[in-house]
Amino acid sequence: MQLLRALGFFHVNMLLLSATLGTGIFVTPKGALKYSSLNIPVFLSIWAGCGMLAIMNALCLAEMAATYPVSGASYYFLRRTLGSSVAFLSVWIKLFSHFSGIGSLCLLIASSLIQCFYYGCPAPELATKCLALAVLWSVGILNARGIKTVAWFNTISSFIKLSVLCLISLTGIVLLVIGKKENVSRFENALDAELPNVSQIADAILQVYYSYLGSSILIILAGEIKRPTETIPKTLIYGLCFVTVLYLLTNISYLTVLTSTEIISSDSVGVTWMNRVFPSIQWIISLLISAVLLDSASCGIASASRVFYSASQGGQLPLIYSMLNDHHSPVIAVIQIVILSSVAIISSNIIYLVKYVSLGAWCLNVLHMIALLKLRYQNPDLPRPYKVWLPFIFGSIASSLFLIFTPVIQSPSVQHVYQVVFLFCGLLCYWFQANLNRHAVCFDTITCYCQLLFNVSPSEDQEKLIPSLNPA
Repeated sequence: MQLLRALGFFHVNMLLLSATLGTGIFVTPKGALKYSSLNIPVFLSIWAGCGMLAIMNALCLAEMAATYPVSGASYYFLRRTLGSSVAFLSVWIKLFSHFSGIGSLCLLIASSLIQCFYYGCPAPELATKCLALAVLWSVGILNARGIKTVAWFNTISSFIKLSVLCLISLTGIVLLVIGKKENVSRFENALDAELPNVSQIADAILQVYYSYLGSSILIILAGEIKRPTETIPKTLIYGLCFVTVLYLLTNISYLTVLTSTEIISSDSVGVTWMNRVFPSIQWIISLLISAVLLDSASCGIASASRVFYSASQGGQLPLIYSMLNDHHSPVIAVIQIVILSSVAIISSNIIYLVKYVSLGAWCLNVLHMIALLKLRYQNPDLPRPYKVWLPFIFGSIASSLFLIFTPVIQSPSVQHVYQVVFLFCGLLCYWFQANLNRHAVCFDTITCYCQLLFNVSPSEDQEKLIPSLNPA
């Protein structure tokens, strides 16, 4: 039993679009424009710059996936280069970012669907949460059917998503070409706006970069991609360039239809735009927005379950998480992610902690780049089917450190202390699980019962599938 390499170039591109084009483009323009001091040229420059930064960081990670083409490649790479404690810390950060992000996605899907029945007044909280749970478990069942089913579902959803964003982009272009006074006037005095300070620019980048975070899914699913050494770099370059252009056109369309004040006062800029341009078809808008977000939740569960799978094979999570069902899916890991996301949905409304999820991603990015440099120094002769340009690695480290420390230096707050405490809690949990593994014999019976209950089998060790570790 092992995870199947079932994803070709086409499905990999669709997965990248599914994971990247999510809530970010509908939610983050609000925070990004606010931190840009309502300066439109700076706002659009940050979106373009973050796209280039995402491509640079993704290509650095692509070297890891090409060298070790296994599921959860980023975790596996950290464990081999920087040790088990750092690898566990990456799982700790990803655990909370994944289940809180998936929970917030399902809540947004549910609120978009149910709001059309409560026009003019807020929808009941209980009904929204029940619908969010139904959406979450439906997507979880889909993931339990294997990566092929997820890929086909995301392909269909991606075409719907692209249709919605192309509609927004083309409508904005048409309105600019027509040249109505109220549309063009918003760009006439754009250069006269106030310039943001360094701390505000860093906060705006953290907001915008959240919209590009989904590109890491290809690194996590490297063990299920056909010809990963060729497919992953090509997909990241072409796909992220396309996403960057689409994001720029979508934001220009937002600015064409809405004022800056309307954008920063909107909880979902995409919905506000749709209501302004097509006010008579609100229920269709709700369905489209929900379809746009549904495949992002599916990608989130697939990505998180593979992190659990890899950590389980590394001995840092129970063995049951790396066992596969008849559809070659780590179904126990999928169920665990769905349960944790359900707790997140039930416990609160989950405010979008975009800034802090992005900050955790930048911390992990520094660790990945340090690990990449260490491996190049210690193993210069290791076969590398794809090798990123060295200045990209140093550029990625510099940009990450700038975004991590600039907000702390410019505007320190108690929230930064909470973030440090959160990281120390991860190290404490690592020590706990390391000691627990020494006395884990009593859990073998529980594992056997779970194996029978869910009809799962142990998977083959991923190291046997890595050419560089097993030369012919």
